[in-house]
Amino acid sequence: MAKGSFMSGVWRWTKRIGLGLVGLIVFALIVSTVWEQNQRAYAHSHFKPSGKLVAIGDGRKMHIDCRGQGSPTVLFESGLDTNGALAWSAVHDQVASFTRACAYDRAGIMWSDPKKTTYDGEGVAHDLHALLNAAGEKGPFVMVGHSLGGPYIMNFTRLYPSYVAGVVFVDASHPDQNKRMAAAGVPGGDGKLPLPYRILARMGWSGLPRILTYALQANADSGPKMPPAAQAAANAYIGQSVRAAIAGEGENINLTLAEAGKLRTLGDRPLVVLTATEPPPAKMLAAAGLTPAEYAKIQVLWKGLQTDEASWSTHSRRQEVPDSTHYIQFGRPDIVIAATKEVVDAVRAGPAKGAMKTAVKPK
Repeated sequence: MAKGSFMSGVWRWTKRIGLGLVGLIVFALIVSTVWEQNQRAYAHSHFKPSGKLVAIGDGRKMHIDCRGQGSPTVLFESGLDTNGALAWSAVHDQVASFTRACAYDRAGIMWSDPKKTTYDGEGVAHDLHALLNAAGEKGPFVMVGHSLGGPYIMNFTRLYPSYVAGVVFVDASHPDQNKRMAAAGVPGGDGKLPLPYRILARMGWSGLPRILTYALQANADSGPKMPPAAQAAANAYIGQSVRAAIAGEGENINLTLAEAGKLRTLGDRPLVVLTATEPPPAKMLAAAGLTPAEYAKIQVLWKGLQTDEASWSTHSRRQEVPDSTHYIQFGRPDIVIAATKEVVDAVRAGPAKGAMKTAVKPK
């Protein structure tokens, strides 16, 4: 056989194989897209809002779930994830046993409508203000924020100071964290999301984020877990929530932190800062591209940032939680409940008098 004929044959087979692979990918994408639409329909019919949907005046509705009675009202602010109000499912009812407690879904998360404007800290604050007013929820509020919920609380306090009477930070982010991490050479410390994440977040319609979520949960090491019913509801809405959480809030995280950094004081508002110090599972570190030595460096920086947060109030304390990773509200819900009650009691007692209570001892 002539060399030219051989190469021509190889090229034809290469094209056929390539076209076959493209065809398989297209077919798989069509199947997963149809599956995703079916899953969304199932979510809407089987996982109803735990609270109520409230029109906030701009054509959108937001979900808020308020329980219990009493003042001050506790207002939960979730971190950068797709859980929304369900991020507090392990503590919500217990807090509602001693005062009114509200959790909500930010724009585009779970049952709340998405928005066309920027998903930054000031936008979150304005949405929350409109939601509280439309829902008829009156302050003062004790705000409890996890992770990025901390900067969201600081933005809200800066823009609506009369609404905030006390604060609990649950392993909360710090305005300077990305700058400090990047300066220390921590991989991914600049807060910029890798391109694959940004692309995937915009492909919720395809079912790929849902498939990836299920795979990660199936292979995750043991650690703090959401209550099963809450996890099922969060999973059901993952295809819709991921765009707002990652492509919206995640891509604007540095803007949110910069906005939050404009306020570095809470005056004499009661403040408890809870800091998780249990190392994350080995698989999680590996997935983040971190070595144990790099994580140890992060932990030192993190504790310093948490200590700085505790200095923002003249009536504060910081507590380390050695037996929980980042989601303390799932790893040690009792500590989050106790800290919240402590701040609620301090607000009820009136103007700050002396230090906060002694730290709750770990189990």
